[in-house]
Amino acid sequence: MPTVDLLNQTGSRVGDIELADTVFGIEPNEHVLYDAVIMQQASLRQGTHKVKNRSERRGGGRKPWRQKGTGRARQGSIRSPQWVKGGIVFGPTPRSYGYKLPKKVRRLAIKSALASKAQENDLVVLDELKFDAPKTKEMVKVLSSLSIDTKVLIVTGNDDETVGLSARNLPNVTFLTAGSVNVLDVVKHDKLVMTQDAVKKVEEVFA
Repeated sequence: MPTVDLLNQTGSRVGDIELADTVFGIEPNEHVLYDAVIMQQASLRQGTHKVKNRSERRGGGRKPWRQKGTGRARQGSIRSPQWVKGGIVFGPTPRSYGYKLPKKVRRLAIKSALASKAQENDLVVLDELKFDAPKTKEMVKVLSSLSIDTKVLIVTGNDDETVGLSARNLPNVTFLTAGSVNVLDVVKHDKLVMTQDAVKKVEEVFA
C-alpha cells in the first residue's frame, strides 16, 4: 500500500496517509490512458465547420445556355461545383466528434492516471485547503510553500468557492472537485494536489 506525506498549507509534514492499492498502486496502462485522452479531446471539438453545397449557393436557377448547338460543354447550373462560386463537394458539415469507451476502460484510465502521479512523486496530499476569503495571493503563497512552480491540478472533496476563486486567475492552476476528476486534466498537469477528503472520495468511487 503506497504511503505519502500528509502536508498542511504551509508545506509542513503533519503525518502520513496510506493510499489504496487498487487506485494509486496499480501499474499504469499507457495504451488505455492514450485512448481516454483522445476520447476526451474528441468530445471537446466543437464540430461547427460548414461549407455550402450547390443547393445552398445563391443563384443557379436558370440553365446558363441551351443544351446543344453552342459548341460549349453542356451546363445545367452556374452553381455546379466546377463553377467559380459553385457548391463545395464533400466538404465538412456540422457533426459531433464525441464517442464513448467502455465503462471499465474509463475507470482503468483514471486509475492509471492517478497511479502514475503517485509513482512519479507528483502527488501532493494536504490535510485541508481553506481560505477565509477568496484571494489569489493566498493561493500563490500555498503553492510557494509546497515548492510548486509548474502546471498544477488542485482537487478538493467539496466545491469550495473561496478556493476556486483564489485559483482561477492563475494561468497554470486548475481547480476541480473530487467528482470532476478526469484523465485529461490529470495527465496534462505536472503536479496533482489533493486534499485528504478528496483522496478518500476518489478511493470510494474507484477502489
